Amino acid sequence: MGQRKPIVAGNWKMNGSPELVKEIAAVNAQVTGEQREVLIFPPAVLLSEAISAGLECGTQTVSEFDAGAYTGEIQASLVKSLGANYTLVGHSERRSIYGESNEDIANKFAQAQKSGLTPILCIGETQEQRTEGKTEEVVKQQLESVIEKLGIASLVNSVVAYEPVWAIGTGLTATPEQAQETHKYIRDLLRSYDEQVAEALRILYGGSVNESNSELLFAQADIDGGLIGGASLKPQSFKAICESAKG
Repeated sequence: MGQRKPIVAGNWKMNGSPELVKEIAAVNAQVTGEQREVLIFPPAVLLSEAISAGLECGTQTVSEFDAGAYTGEIQASLVKSLGANYTLVGHSERRSIYGESNEDIANKFAQAQKSGLTPILCIGETQEQRTEGKTEEVVKQQLESVIEKLGIASLVNSVVAYEPVWAIGTGLTATPEQAQETHKYIRDLLRSYDEQVAEALRILYGGSVNESNSELLFAQADIDGGLIGGASLKPQSFKAICESAKG
């Protein structure tokens, strides 16, 4: 991990409540500090409440458009005006359920940065792609869709989250060695563009991270924290995961 300050980010998906916001805020007060950064991605309707509770927050997606007749979309500039500083882009559920393409995600990444948000770019392969030996090919395409549109410098103010799709919500987890192998590939790929960007970029691991496996995962050289799903809805589990991320 080196000099990179780890991030532990909780993606609540379409879960949570005002009560959970209060519980996680109490945990956050105990674990946020010099050693790590803690972020929460609640449903958009809980964003103001989470920010008011003192949580560092973001949205789970944003629109690629500035404003206009886009019913149901989330405007990045409004997210920023509420006091949030981050957004996820490209989560596998957005790709698979809502049909977001690499081009769509690159546009959302651009809109987030234009609005002053730090995008967390989610990338990762399906089980079928992994079985076919296409992991590196897939994550390369997903990363390069952003680099080709916006340049390698766009990754300076961003975070990448590697989430093998086969490990999200399934209880399956990449071994620390499997995860490190792909994280190293990602950093080496970025190094071929710009050494400094590659060394500074924080790359998170996501995919059934829990309090039992987080310490070994976060100990890997190129894993800079985690994007946590189900365990981020359990205050004590989330606290334990946060405590295992040490800069």
